[in-house]
Amino acid sequence: MATLFISDLHLDATRPDTTRQFLGFLDTVARRAAALYILGDLFEAWIGDDDPDPAQRVIVDALRGCTQAGVPCFVMHGNRDFLLGQRFAQETGTRIIADGTRIELSGDACLLMHGDTLCTDDHSYQRLRRIVRQPLVQWTVRHLPLRQRQRLAGRLRAGSRMHTQATAPEIMDVNAEAVRETFRATGVRNLIHGHTHRPAIHELDVDGARCRRIVLGAWHERGSVLTWDERGPRLEAWP
Repeated sequence: MATLFISDLHLDATRPDTTRQFLGFLDTVARRAAALYILGDLFEAWIGDDDPDPAQRVIVDALRGCTQAGVPCFVMHGNRDFLLGQRFAQETGTRIIADGTRIELSGDACLLMHGDTLCTDDHSYQRLRRIVRQPLVQWTVRHLPLRQRQRLAGRLRAGSRMHTQATAPEIMDVNAEAVRETFRATGVRNLIHGHTHRPAIHELDVDGARCRRIVLGAWHERGSVLTWDERGPRLEAWP
């Protein structure tokens, strides 16, 4: 049985095709998996576990169906859905894991990340990330009225679009030295992450050790799934 990795689905009511694609994935391939890891940005925005958005409730129900079928599902916070909380985990049967979680796959140590902390050249984004990830800030946002949170999420999405349009693509990609320092600090030889929407398997040398960085793709046009079984990792497009 294979372990599956996905990220950056950015599920939202405005993208019904992506939602249907994900629901089909959960109902077929994912049901046969040893485990499913979602490495951030499952949702385009998540303003709190109490949000009654029917489009998001469909996803919650589908994830619960997958976990009730016996598939362990793990969810990591992304830069769009970092307010996912324990109520979401309880309702879906998933487990929320930390950025930088280490697992073993076929005897290989693997580090799992969303990937945004590796984009150290994007200074304005890193400043914003440090602010919104502060526990006090998150507590305050969670306790705002739902309508205020909806407006805040809209402003953040608009700001993100403006930032993307005004920033060179290479600035928003990972920093090569940040990647190497991550390998050095953790001692792993495999790194799996999303965030950059540039699916690929990169082989690199870190102080004489052969390392592998696997980047998951976004689901804007078609799915991107990393399958890892006894044959090793395969990065595939979900039709």
